[in-house]
Amino acid sequence: MKKTIFDYLSLKGKRGLSVLTCYDYLTAKTIDEAGVDMILVGDSLGNVIMGYDNTLAVTVEDMIHHGKAVCRGAQNTFVMIDMPFMSYQTSVRDAVINAGRIISETNCQAVKLEGGVEYADRIKAITEAGIPVVAHIGMTPQSFNTLGGFKVQGKTEKSAQKILDDAKAVVEAGAFAITLECVPESIAAQITESTDAITIGIGAGNKCDAQVLVWQDMAGYSNGFVPKFVKQYANVHDTLLEAFKQYKEEVANHTFPDKEHTFH
Repeated sequence: MKKTIFDYLSLKGKRGLSVLTCYDYLTAKTIDEAGVDMILVGDSLGNVIMGYDNTLAVTVEDMIHHGKAVCRGAQNTFVMIDMPFMSYQTSVRDAVINAGRIISETNCQAVKLEGGVEYADRIKAITEAGIPVVAHIGMTPQSFNTLGGFKVQGKTEKSAQKILDDAKAVVEAGAFAITLECVPESIAAQITESTDAITIGIGAGNKCDAQVLVWQDMAGYSNGFVPKFVKQYANVHDTLLEAFKQYKEEVANHTFPDKEHTFH
């Protein structure tokens, strides 16, 4: 059986939890085989899969489509799925309906949504409907227009207090975990120590209970800007590029297919 939120809550303070994004069946199978603790089907698929400049154009249907594929591949790994822009901001009712669709149509184990104090009522309603919620505070990509871009949050006293207030509000509303994106390590550590919820860091230092990265970033498959908080564990881009070039050359020279790869 897949682990539940209580299995992860019981590990708080005992060992770090690993989380990777995923958007397709085969990658989910590989992440599952590696024993990574959790998978996030992030609305980051708008950037890395669909080629958008940001996540705002991603729809509930997009999340369900990719979420279904991931959940089929992740036989053992806990899967959470992002609620995309405007799927919960409009009303509490819309939030519950869309969270319900994502859970029931994909068979995932939790949903994740951005925002703190201002969306605590959505988190409360979704959890009361029986759906586990991961909150997301700090730098929230869906709000990059109001934040002035993709910037580190919590660098001023006012901004730091906002993050602390948001963390308290989402936990009181029922979130079992909080994603902390692009916040100073000291703030992430304070939240981690002061709450029973799991903190999931991305650009928030190593004091969090868990860490999440976009798998293409950490595997060297993002041919472009790499955020400061990303460590690259492989160079998938160059490996694939060489394979594609070699294939092109062998086809052009009629050396592929050879006898070994031909029926007689």
